Amino acid sequence: MGTYVPNTREEQQEMLKTIGYSNMEELFSPLPKEVLIPKEVLIPKEVLIPKEVSISGEVLQNRKLQIPDGLSEYEVRNKMTKISEKNQVFKSIFRGCGAYNHYIPSIVKQITSKEEFVTAYTPYQAEISQGVLQSIFEYQTMICELTGMDVSNASVYDGATAAAEAVLMCAEKKRKKVIISETMNPEIIETIKTYCSGLDIQIVIAPSKEGKTDCEVLNTLVDSETGGVFIQQPNYFGQIEDAEEVGKIAKGKEAKYVISCNPISLGILKTPAEYGADVAVGEGQPLGLPLSFGGPYLGFMAATEKMMRKLPGRIAGETKDWEGKRAFVLTLQAREQHIRREKASSNICSNQALCAMTAAVYLSTMGRDGLEKAAVLSMSKAHYLADKLCELDGFELVYSGAYFNEFVTTCKGNPEHLMKRLEEHGILGGYPLKGKHAGHLLWCATEMNTKEEIHQLIHIIKEAVENETYI
Repeated sequence: MGTYVPNTREEQQEMLKTIGYSNMEELFSPLPKEVLIPKEVLIPKEVLIPKEVSISGEVLQNRKLQIPDGLSEYEVRNKMTKISEKNQVFKSIFRGCGAYNHYIPSIVKQITSKEEFVTAYTPYQAEISQGVLQSIFEYQTMICELTGMDVSNASVYDGATAAAEAVLMCAEKKRKKVIISETMNPEIIETIKTYCSGLDIQIVIAPSKEGKTDCEVLNTLVDSETGGVFIQQPNYFGQIEDAEEVGKIAKGKEAKYVISCNPISLGILKTPAEYGADVAVGEGQPLGLPLSFGGPYLGFMAATEKMMRKLPGRIAGETKDWEGKRAFVLTLQAREQHIRREKASSNICSNQALCAMTAAVYLSTMGRDGLEKAAVLSMSKAHYLADKLCELDGFELVYSGAYFNEFVTTCKGNPEHLMKRLEEHGILGGYPLKGKHAGHLLWCATEMNTKEEIHQLIHIIKEAVENETYI
């Protein structure tokens, strides 16, 4: 197929002839006066690019668009392969910060790459979209089981979007203030601020103390005008927050409580529901989605029944058809087309259907035991990595609190230079932090990191430190 236009030149010519034209140029030229057509619908001649231009009396082909000739499939594959060679594929990854390198069973890709799943789109006609609706329903069910919440939507674009939408769920007429912990991922905080910049919502950042939310200060910030309190568990620095205490502070002033969580950590940590959360959100990438340059990823959202009608997007439900057979419907849709615009609290129009189904297939494949094992291995290997790093000169834990699979260490010398040194060996090391944490490294380990990889990392860092080759 050499063109995306599905008809041939002969067919195009026949269509032109039928409506009274001999070529495309005539089609877009001013119509005869006898044709009554509003002038504003005509394409002005000055915006059309002629096929030929005249330069110094010489007629030349117009190359203004600089569009090259089409390539064959073989040539396209070769060109894309050469472009992809510019990417650096790391053999070992010790970095997280919101995107994690987890094991993905081969059956996950085998199932989700089926054509009927890849090409499926939004179920506008719910009655005949039973397959898509069932996949959404199964995904929602698993997210509810994972978070302990009552209801989940069909997913949103990514974890940061989910967090911002959760803030909008909390803001009310007389409660326009939402308090966000400083220990949340900075990119999530920025996304929330962007969402709220055009709205009458006050975002207050609660300070941290020793890598966790400062509950004493938080208690003074929460008042009768606070619509919600938002923390991340585990937080950006890997620390496990005192989520129960934060929940008590929020509930004490009748504010909504939102938790952004790492879904893998829920294999061993308490669920948001057990902490008393009203809304649970997070990035679903760890649930079967590979690392990639920016996505597509998946934002999951779940809430208590009382908050159900504030969830953005759509909710699929299970029912029975007229024959009594199991069937699926769109139970709730918060799209702006379906409700009065002045009542709309979100402009989410679609969901990450394929990514959500991938998460459902992953969770089905892993099961409770598999998810728990992935969480246990991630946590134990992170602690092993931390112990080994702290044996090196100039490296020690910055925060002493409990952590899941991420932690912060000091770094002897320039962290950026050390990471460059590791990259030369095919290792993506910790993330050099900025601001008041400058000079520190945020490390991560998952079940994918072997003991041999950790030992190789330590050996390279030790050699660099002793020889001072990166300082």
